[in-house]
Amino acid sequence: MTGLAIDSDVWDRLFDFEDYGQLLGLVQYSLFAAAVLGVVGGVIGVFVMQRDMAFAVHGISELSFAGAAGALLLGGSVVTGSLAGSLVAALAIGLLGAKARDRNSAIGVLMPFGLGLGILFLALYDGRASSKFGLLTGQVISVDGPQLGSLIVISLISLALLVVIWRPLMFDSLDPDVAAARGVPGRAMSLLFMLALGLIVAVAIQIVGALLVLALVVTPAASALRVSSSPIVVPALAATFGVLAAVGGILLALGGSLPISPYITTISFVTYLVCRGIGHVRD
Repeated sequence: MTGLAIDSDVWDRLFDFEDYGQLLGLVQYSLFAAAVLGVVGGVIGVFVMQRDMAFAVHGISELSFAGAAGALLLGGSVVTGSLAGSLVAALAIGLLGAKARDRNSAIGVLMPFGLGLGILFLALYDGRASSKFGLLTGQVISVDGPQLGSLIVISLISLALLVVIWRPLMFDSLDPDVAAARGVPGRAMSLLFMLALGLIVAVAIQIVGALLVLALVVTPAASALRVSSSPIVVPALAATFGVLAAVGGILLALGGSLPISPYITTISFVTYLVCRGIGHVRD
């Protein structure tokens, strides 16, 4: 009987939709933000995969977390702090990492520094524990009206920047040597792409937390690349998978008492497994 009671309690914490209708109205801003993040994160993730920069996403997220934690400690805007940390990391990686080896070395230096700085700021913060925990793992109710507007504007700026440099960036991502020979400025492409990536990582921190940004920026694109190689189909699939994970994760997390992250990461991982299986059968 005790085992059944424990199982029931665990299930209720995972999925309990008793007051779901009332709770749904509390997360409408988060749902809109998650949908926008899913689209932009999925699209930019395609270039992350093509440029072999998944490690860079994690590096940017650590400094973005430090910026958000610093803003929380000082009583400032968490979005602004997160954005500042992301842009500093993106510029540092873009400037110091022209080559893959140099880039990975720079990221390896930035990651522990950013994480340590963020933990220090959270340790000094005397406010709610949920605010501390949410920066790392995300929260269901984490976006209000003003924040939603800021996050949408940041996401659209990132997407617009990506659209402007789309063709030369794609060329530089697929064949950098030939692109350089044709006059494509590789360093400029790298910097602009890192700025766009930094912006979207700053948005992702608000939804899924610093530790699990990869689930919305890398996994959807990795899934899409398993089933197609089309330059049109892959970004569309990646955006679809991103929205599915972000919005679906919030809708599931709303029925439980756990952080949003396990739901989003599970949906992303299952999507990847399905796409990997489809790609294997197709091949």
